[in-house]
Amino acid sequence: MGHPKFARPKYDTPPHPWKADRIEEEHAIRDNHGLKNMTEIWKAKSALRRIRGQAMKLIGRVDTSEGHYSREKDALLVSLNRRGLIASDAILDDILSLSAEDFLNRRLQAQVYYKGLACSMKQARQLVTHGQICIGDQKVTIPSYPVSRDEEENIRYHPRSKLNDESHVIRQTIMGVRESAEYAEDEVDPEFTNTEAATVNESATEAPKAEDTVTEGGDE
Repeated sequence: MGHPKFARPKYDTPPHPWKADRIEEEHAIRDNHGLKNMTEIWKAKSALRRIRGQAMKLIGRVDTSEGHYSREKDALLVSLNRRGLIASDAILDDILSLSAEDFLNRRLQAQVYYKGLACSMKQARQLVTHGQICIGDQKVTIPSYPVSRDEEENIRYHPRSKLNDESHVIRQTIMGVRESAEYAEDEVDPEFTNTEAATVNESATEAPKAEDTVTEGGDE
């Protein structure tokens, strides 16, 4: 037992430091979620490993319809549903399909971006650390704060934040990104005939090249 002032890490580091596939995967996850380092990924993987182990233990039981194991199963499903990781009608097998990114998506940083309060994941992290985001009436400055399903709807700008003004440059940028987004309303026909292919090739030949055009706007 170690000293209480020096707690042990609550996550496991990779068993081998130089695995190309793992490193590439973690770098992609870090970039997609705007993480500062790999520690958050290792924490998510460790939490996922513990939950999967508990679910597999319950699945291996002959009968979980009554008694202690029934209560443990219900408590696990209710807890994960409250955390926003599974649906209300999920079963134990659904827990095995969870990934580390499902845990990362519940971080406050990711939820701020998904709710359209920031232009990017990195900007969402900056807004949280600078005290621009609150949950309900409580200011939260921890990007890794796990947002529950009940708290998800209460994420907003801090009442004293200048971002509440729609004329703020960040708000204008977010609105510009929303207005520039285009969504296909008609379904695409899966059949593509040779005549249509020839027409597309002719149009592509006559179209101006990329270096001859100048794009305006764009996401930040």
